[in-house]
Amino acid sequence: MTHPDMSISRRAMLLSAAALSACGVGPKSPAPPTTIEAAVAGAWRLPADRARDPWRHPAQSLKFWGLAPGQTVVEFWPGAGWFTDIIAPFLAATGGRFYAAALQASDAAGREMAEAYRRKLADHPRLYGKVTMTAFGPTSGPVAPAGSADLVLFLRNLHNWMAAGLAEKAFRDAFAALKSGGVLGVEEHRADPAATPDPMAASGYVPQAYVVQLAQEAGFTLAAASEINANQKDDHNHPFGVWTLPPVRRSSPRGQPADPTFDHAKYDAVGESDRMTLKFVKPATANA
Repeated sequence: MTHPDMSISRRAMLLSAAALSACGVGPKSPAPPTTIEAAVAGAWRLPADRARDPWRHPAQSLKFWGLAPGQTVVEFWPGAGWFTDIIAPFLAATGGRFYAAALQASDAAGREMAEAYRRKLADHPRLYGKVTMTAFGPTSGPVAPAGSADLVLFLRNLHNWMAAGLAEKAFRDAFAALKSGGVLGVEEHRADPAATPDPMAASGYVPQAYVVQLAQEAGFTLAAASEINANQKDDHNHPFGVWTLPPVRRSSPRGQPADPTFDHAKYDAVGESDRMTLKFVKPATANA
């Protein structure tokens, strides 16, 4: 099972390793980021990642989900580590604990990405702290000890899990990992509510009502919804799905060579996708 944007994630991983080396992360690391804002401003983050902050709003999103010092956090499928580069240093600096439930890869490309992510963390222990690597996939076990997590994050991956038949399992595994009263934070490409629902999410867009349904079926309660990551310019209708938009900018069907004649201007003007930002809670009465 391969992540749809695997090649981009591998390139980002290589760039991230180079950036960490260049900024001197190690014995002469910057001051520990004890606030979310300091972690977002961290010199170890790639310039390309920083450039996406106006679209992904990391500080606002993490505060909306309730990230706090000393928490135990689980990130499902962290990819190259866009959010990990913010969350893990913050937790390391504040006495928290971070679990990375990486892709349970069945192919060489997926295993390569997971291993590159693992090396990135291991090579910079002062920055990232002691990260516990687990896995999420068709046959994976617990992503963290039962009832241990304060916060679990699904960050633009639910469409992949729908296509792979893993969406229900993701919510079940998150519910099991969370403490009673713990939070599940979701960021996902949001489908036009008038569109015909696609259980495979082939376009990359997911109906918000369906996400709420999946969460409630797993036992969660919807606590809040935010428009932090909304984009009214996105009409959700693009020739190659959400991947037509930045940052992927696909110009041909997946698996085919890029089309050099494709005009990206219209889609670049839209920017990144319209996204839902949801906060679910495991009821305080639920068994941990």
